[in-house]
Amino acid sequence: VQLQASGGGLVQPGGSLRLSCAASGRTFSTYALGWFRQAPGKEREFVAAISRGGSSTYYTDSVQGRFTIFRDNAKNTAYLQMNSLKPEDTAIYYCALATAWGSSSRHDYDYWGQGTQVTVSS
Repeated sequence: VQLQASGGGLVQPGGSLRLSCAASGRTFSTYALGWFRQAPGKEREFVAAISRGGSSTYYTDSVQGRFTIFRDNAKNTAYLQMNSLKPEDTAIYYCALATAWGSSSRHDYDYWGQGTQVTVSS
């Protein structure tokens, strides 16, 4: 499975962006999907995850209520809608697939996209 993340860019504080994660192959719906981010000089951290069918989601506390993860298995694509963006959201955002649902550890994710840069600045 190959993943392609896109949709990043420069946005002002309080603005919105929608990231996309497009997957190749026919097995996309058999994986849980997570979004992670990595800021300069920091470790890659968990942002949000969604179950195979999309019925279950969870978020790290810092984005709860501002970010929404969802997926369209018919299109082999997942999304991360980011609202009320803050400068501390600046990072490279990665999508990843896991065979097991419910992990926020990057070590449990098997396939990774290349990342898309999100910069929140005035």
